[in-house]
Formats: sequence, C-alpha cells, structure tokens
Amino acid sequence: MAHGAVKHDYHILPPSPWPFVGSMAATIMAIGLIAWIKGGVFGIEKGQWWLFALGLAGVLYTMFGWWWDVIKEANAGDHTPVVSIGLRYGMVLFIASEVMFFVAWFWIFFEMALFHGHRTFSSIEEVRTAWAAWPPAGVETVSPWHLPLVNTLTLLLSGTTITWSHHALQQGDRKGAKWGLILTILLGALFTCIQVYEYAHINHENLFYNEAAANSGLYGSTFFLATGFHGFHVFVGTLFLIVCLIRLMNGAFTPKQHFGFEAAAWYWHFVDVVWLFLFAFIYVIFGASAH
Repeated sequence: MAHGAVKHDYHILPPSPWPFVGSMAATIMAIGLIAWIKGGVFGIEKGQWWLFALGLAGVLYTMFGWWWDVIKEANAGDHTPVVSIGLRYGMVLFIASEVMFFVAWFWIFFEMALFHGHRTFSSIEEVRTAWAAWPPAGVETVSPWHLPLVNTLTLLLSGTTITWSHHALQQGDRKGAKWGLILTILLGALFTCIQVYEYAHINHENLFYNEAAANSGLYGSTFFLATGFHGFHVFVGTLFLIVCLIRLMNGAFTPKQHFGFEAAAWYWHFVDVVWLFLFAFIYVIFGASAH
C-alpha cells in the first residue's frame, strides 16, 4: 500500500486453506481406501468404508470451495489477461496428463493384441491355449456396429452441440448457448445410459468371463478399464457442463470472459477424441475380427 497501486497484471492470491485441507482429505481418503480393502489400518476392520467416505467428502468439499473462490476472483475482475493465460496453460497441461493416462490403457491393449503369441511360451497349458489366437480363446467380443456405433454417433453429435453453444456465447446469443448446453448434457447422459446397458449385456451373457475364457481374463479387465474410465470422464464432463449451465442461467459468462465454459468445452472435445480412438482400435480393429 505504501508504494501506491499495483503496477503488474498478476493477481496475488490471499492465504488459502484449500491446499492444506485438500491434502489432508486426500490422505484420509487413501488410508480409508486401504483400510476398506485390506483392513488392519488404525484398528479398522476390512470392509469398513466410513473413513474413505470421510476423506472423499473432504475432497469434494475442497473442490467446491476452491473452484468457488476462483469464480469469485473472476467476478471481481482479478482474472487479467496474464492470469487467464495461466489458467489456459493449466487446463492444457491437465488434458495432456489425461491423454497419457489413456495411453497406458491403449498400450496394454495393443501389447495383448499384437504380441499375444508371447504368452504361448507360458508353462501353463491353459494359458498357451487361451492366448494362441486373438481374441483369446473363450472371449466373445462386442460387435462395434451396434451400441458402440450408436455411442460414437452420440458423442460426435454432442461435439457439434457444444461447439454451437460456445459459438453462440461468443456472439452474445445466450439463448442459443443454453440450448446447445442442454442438448450436450442430454447426449452425455444418453451415452452413459447406453454404456451401462452394454456393460450389463456383457456381464449377463458372460462374454468375457465365461468358463472357456478362464485363462484370458486380462482381456476383459483391460476392456472395462479403458472404456470404463472413459465413461467416468464422460460422467465428470457432464457434471462440468451442468455447472456451466447453472452459471449461465444465473447470468455468468460474457462473450469476452467465459473461461469456465471454454475449459468445459475443451474437456468435452478431449472426451470425444479419446472415444474415437477407443472405438477404432478396441472395438473395430482389434475387436471385430471375431464377428
């Protein structure tokens, strides 16, 4: 204050409790998860999930409080052009980390599909038999041209509606932006419902875990991890868009300042692109051969 007004474009944050609160909550959640699965932690018996739930509640509370503070900073005019660039860099790095997350699932699936013959060197006869062909013996793959194709078209359409909504907001058309967001949210919910139905069909028909596929369970595990984590990202992205819709209906966002909406749109496009790779490789190229 003694030196007059601030003469830089950076927003100096006041002391915040969220890094500490979030770290403690995450630690409690991790310990609670171990206690829930294994037991024996601080005298907690296996199967007791209350400590995990307590940590999870703390993490969710931190997320709500921290993001709410960021929104208040934006409304107060603290997000200068320089700060906005930093926020964009942060979102880009977050999406890049998510890309590498999915690379791990693609990696193991490609390794199984391209080099499954290496498992025939196993000393276990059942393993050699199961992995002598691709897909592994006993595994009945999911046809890509039914529910997976419908979900692909659903996400592609949602990519156009979120783009329409973003463009409408940039042009000051708040009504168009709202309808574009609503349609995107509905399409995201439809994708989730279809995937849940697909999973129920796979489990009901024992496509991956029947008796004949007893020695090739790695296929089903990788399939569910890759597509299931993507489904979780769709669910999170849908929640992200719902928050944006609530903010938009409450008067937030302007044609010039709407990074929260823009970040949600980037995340949604990322989800779309990942699904295209999942559909192309896991369902079509390395999955359709059995049909």
